[in-house]
Amino acid sequence: MNPRLPNGTGIAVVTPFDVQGNLDPVGIASVMDHLVNGGVDFVVALGTTGETPTLSKEERMQVLGLVREQLAGRLPLWCGMGGNDTRELLDQLKIFDLDGVDALLSVTPYYNRPTQEGLYAHYRELALSTDKPIVLYNVPARTGCSLSAETTLRLASDFPNIVATKEASGDWAQIMEIMRSKPTSFKVYSGDDAISLPLLALGLDGVISVIGNALPKQFSALVGHALNGDFHRARQIHQDLLPIITAVFREGSPAGIKFLLQEMGLCKSYLRLPLVGISSELQQKLSFEIQAFKCQ
Repeated sequence: MNPRLPNGTGIAVVTPFDVQGNLDPVGIASVMDHLVNGGVDFVVALGTTGETPTLSKEERMQVLGLVREQLAGRLPLWCGMGGNDTRELLDQLKIFDLDGVDALLSVTPYYNRPTQEGLYAHYRELALSTDKPIVLYNVPARTGCSLSAETTLRLASDFPNIVATKEASGDWAQIMEIMRSKPTSFKVYSGDDAISLPLLALGLDGVISVIGNALPKQFSALVGHALNGDFHRARQIHQDLLPIITAVFREGSPAGIKFLLQEMGLCKSYLRLPLVGISSELQQKLSFEIQAFKCQ
């Protein structure tokens, strides 16, 4: 198996809601068109930024269908599919319509804090239950456990459809060890906008971005320059974007990015509890930063 996952900029897309807290198909369509026109390389539905833990199974299937319909094959589509109950995850594989889905992004099981052997067994069962390419997703700040470099490399070696990882651990030593020892075809993506530039300098294949929901052209340019070895131009964009990125994450994600999208007229900023909107102070800060960026 040799799936051709794209290098470059992927977007962990938001899930727009209306004032009643229901899915907003118009908002989803607007954001998708914005990303296509912004020149990103692929999109990831039903990830952390999509508030997936607050969506019912039926809503997750609906979101995937709406994103797929709006993209209409214009960009590769990945689907977030993970959980802390391996058996339930395998059941989801049987009922979700994954036609047109190019890869599955699967977060490490959360809350129950499995050992490395448990994580290996979890992903083994997933890999043996689908022929879709699987992208591991390591984000210990949210899940309470970290997929070690050793386990990542073991999975990459043992299962041909485990083809990449999204590293949002912030553990530089771990990421460097994966880069040093991974199979040649195994891809590594950054899951942290703020430190993506130095990670790309280490040889990573791309970024799965949050800020790119709002600023796809600019963030894609940063990533593209870095992948082409033009770190001078990439660094200039990084420095311009950094105040916005820092502010967007100050009170949690996706509250900050949804506010920006509302400011841009792409969708409303409604969230589902227990998430709440950002403070008026941060709203003013983000409005100032985005205007300052536009004036550069």
